[in-house]
Amino acid sequence: MSITPQFDPLAGLGGGFLIGLAAVLLLAILGRVAGISGMVSGVLSGPAPERAWRALFLTGLLTGALLYHRFTGSFPFEMRAEWPLILLGGLLVGWGTRVGSGCTSGHGVCGIARGRTRSLVATTIFMLTAMLTVAVQRVWTGG
Repeated sequence: MSITPQFDPLAGLGGGFLIGLAAVLLLAILGRVAGISGMVSGVLSGPAPERAWRALFLTGLLTGALLYHRFTGSFPFEMRAEWPLILLGGLLVGWGTRVGSGCTSGHGVCGIARGRTRSLVATTIFMLTAMLTVAVQRVWTGG
């Protein structure tokens, strides 16, 4: 598996601004936290009145990525992995969001900004786990 980032600080700043703006608007308009795992869960099994806004928000995420690709001709990263590994990773992320009562968007973007101690703890664990995963992957692949 190889990920080749193309770091662009202005793109990162713009993306961070848009994520923050979306989170603030969602909280201000609907009183909801922009936790993506919770939105996916809500679309699949939540109350019917909640499904529409969640589906629209998730559609907006996908549309944004497709528009970026349409106008730039590429994505800012490249992943090479077999489907079984990608599916396993997705299942582990889904399990982790259940165990952690949320994901990095809910805890890292929204929870920390609202001063939630559990979000600070969860995000710290997410980041430490990510660093450990990268270190193990580099040792394993020799890169």
